[in-house]
Amino acid sequence: MDDHITDALSRPAVLRLDERTTCLRFETMKVASALTAVRHLLDRGAIARGDTLVDSSSGIYAHALALACHRYGLKCHIVASTTVDATLRVQLEVLGATVEPMPATPSLKLDQNRRVARVREILRDNPRHHWMRQYHDEVHYLGYRPIADLVRRELGASPLALVGGVGTGASTGALARYLRETDPDTELIGVQPFDSITFGSEHVRDPDIIIAGIGSSIPFANVDHTLYDTLHWVGFDAALAGSVALLRDHAVFAGLSAGAAYLTARWEQRVQPDRHVLFLAPDTGHRYVEAAYSRHRQATPVDELRPHQIDGTDDMSLPWSRMRWNRAPAPPAAVDVPDGAGRLVTR
Repeated sequence: MDDHITDALSRPAVLRLDERTTCLRFETMKVASALTAVRHLLDRGAIARGDTLVDSSSGIYAHALALACHRYGLKCHIVASTTVDATLRVQLEVLGATVEPMPATPSLKLDQNRRVARVREILRDNPRHHWMRQYHDEVHYLGYRPIADLVRRELGASPLALVGGVGTGASTGALARYLRETDPDTELIGVQPFDSITFGSEHVRDPDIIIAGIGSSIPFANVDHTLYDTLHWVGFDAALAGSVALLRDHAVFAGLSAGAAYLTARWEQRVQPDRHVLFLAPDTGHRYVEAAYSRHRQATPVDELRPHQIDGTDDMSLPWSRMRWNRAPAPPAAVDVPDGAGRLVTR
């Protein structure tokens, strides 16, 4: 029996969609990383009960951090993206979090930059607050070890290809790192939106982008680019097609990044027939109903889609591009500049 809802939310459903495809389906994936990160910081004495934890979020991490703070008797301050909807905001407030929404902006890039700048202002005025640094601190990798262990128990020694949104790098990067302890040949396939600097797609605009949580307009220090074998850049229309297909074919109601990962997983099945493909569905589809699922009748059948196979990032194009990354280092624009905030490395 679990002692707190975070225990249950930290465990994904392991769904075998067919003989060669498995979905790790979470309600709120970042609970696993936030919970373990907070517990680790408490154990080290870096924070104490009653302290205030602060961070910026576009949604999933805000919920995860508020739940972890609720469990461990901590205060929580969230600088919220314009993508945080009323349903989530009410949950955060009832959990005891202070939610500071950013003003509406037509640019998710501007929204992300302003959120981080606001966090710095809060820390300047409240030096005892602790910045969780979900974009920069590898402490967020730690919570994925139990999930990697679960994967190996469920799938055995099958050669794996792991597919998922890159985001801050903690979920896919951590799972690949831990899975490679027993199988160094585990393939890691990252999913990115267009207009993200993390893997060099900032020059390609997607006018309908609302999957910014898996990409970034600023450098993320805890993305280890050298872990990734292949990258897929998936636009809104292709992600919508994948999301609708995942729900229609397998009854899995998940967010747009899960749809993009499902689309990617189907393709990787074709090009890597000797591997079992495991993909991540990090959240439910509820907050995408109006902006995405309401267009389900317009969604392209996934069998009609295929990625542009490219050899360099200059060649990518909508709605979907694929490139072998071959565990190369970060592109120059994605390299984080140290800011003296005391990055905690936990490799």
